[in-house]
Amino acid sequence: MNAIDILWKAAQPGARRALPILSFPAVARMGVTVEDLVKSAELQAQAMAVIARETDTPAAISLMDLSVEAEAFGASVRFHVDEVPAVTGCLIEDLEGAQALAVPDPALGRTGLCAQAIALAKARIKDKPVLAGIIGPFSLAGRLMDVTEIMYACYDEPETVHLVLEKATAFLTAYGRNLIRAGADGIVMAEPLAGILSPDLMEEFSAPYVAQLVQALQTGDCCLIYHNCGNSVPQMLDHIFAQGAAACHFGNAVDMDKVFEKAPEDVLCMGNIDPAGQFTHGTPESIAHATLDLLARYGHRKNFVISSGCDIPANAPWDNINAFFQAVAKHNKEGQTP
Repeated sequence: MNAIDILWKAAQPGARRALPILSFPAVARMGVTVEDLVKSAELQAQAMAVIARETDTPAAISLMDLSVEAEAFGASVRFHVDEVPAVTGCLIEDLEGAQALAVPDPALGRTGLCAQAIALAKARIKDKPVLAGIIGPFSLAGRLMDVTEIMYACYDEPETVHLVLEKATAFLTAYGRNLIRAGADGIVMAEPLAGILSPDLMEEFSAPYVAQLVQALQTGDCCLIYHNCGNSVPQMLDHIFAQGAAACHFGNAVDMDKVFEKAPEDVLCMGNIDPAGQFTHGTPESIAHATLDLLARYGHRKNFVISSGCDIPANAPWDNINAFFQAVAKHNKEGQTP
């Protein structure tokens, strides 16, 4: 399926469809834990199929687990029954460590498992494109070097950071191609750590590597969706759009007014209902109000796909999730503001 064509159709006023980053709440429907999910290709495929079947999304999205790629390099990962895995410790401390870092085989470990999940999901989901998830290059480098230390290293040891980024990008290119071969119709790349850089640092340490990945992976019918939820995003929009991704997904901290001031008309812009404040801790009434308000402001735009601001937590109530989709349907029918 041509995912980008389907997403453009989902952006059309009056026939708009929502594409939240929705995967982990499937555990409530399946009776499994988050830890079960992240360690099983079969369960991940089931989760994508559950979401595809029970919601009016134009595509099925795999898990946003930003520990998978760092674990492939050898980073320590802490698992928890009900929470997304987290990278712990620091794998690379200096230039010598960066030079010794080997680029792993993406067919092994949990990266191989995630590719298997895409293949299984693709075999089951016939009516929607399947989108795989990967981490962005700077966000991966930060998990290998420690997210605080890499910020200092950008100034003090830029050679080390660039070397790690080169190896991270080589790995992500190979991993992304594996996901496409497994059946992915598109890739959602999460690069949140770049969202706290200055625009100049983002231009040096993230944008060129993301652009390499876009060029390598956004081929044929496969599209790349770039996600960034950092507070500095409004100051780096020119760099973000220049990377070449077919769609850009923004977090709830980002003012969409500023996004549309810079957005090219041929780039889809996605966002940005608060995944914690609304989907998880809101009420059906509050999320409906927030959704209708966002659509009242941007529902006339032909390059806007309404979504969550980021990955929706596993404990988000399904009443809230359903209220979100119902509000989108109501706006299509009535064009009603809150």
